[in-house]
Amino acid sequence: MQRKSHLIAVAALLLSKSAGTFAHHSFSAEFDRSQPVEISGSVTSVEWTNPHARIHVDVVNDKGETEHWNFEMGTPNILMRNGWKRDSLKAGEKIKVTGWRARNASTVANAGAVFLQDGTKLFTDSSVSNAPAK
Repeated sequence: MQRKSHLIAVAALLLSKSAGTFAHHSFSAEFDRSQPVEISGSVTSVEWTNPHARIHVDVVNDKGETEHWNFEMGTPNILMRNGWKRDSLKAGEKIKVTGWRARNASTVANAGAVFLQDGTKLFTDSSVSNAPAK
């Protein structure tokens, strides 16, 4: 009976570790380092959630159409340690975001840096520590 309990505990541990490994993605699996992006627009919302905070920005493209961009950032915990707060950005605020476009979605990207309308740079921690510096 003790052996069976031990095997169940080991199996549960292995399953929990592998689930975490598959749940997270590598930067290059989702984002393309060869496709930098720079957009300016209005914040529509900020998701302060794990595993990644997100900024949603409406951008008017060259055709005069509004595109909704979704920028992935680091975890809220990492962002807070680097000076961000839940309310660092507010809906309606004009910002510029630089980053790297997603491989499979035209208006999804990983945020490299966020600038306020006056040019003030807010620290942005990419969703992975090995993202290229901008």
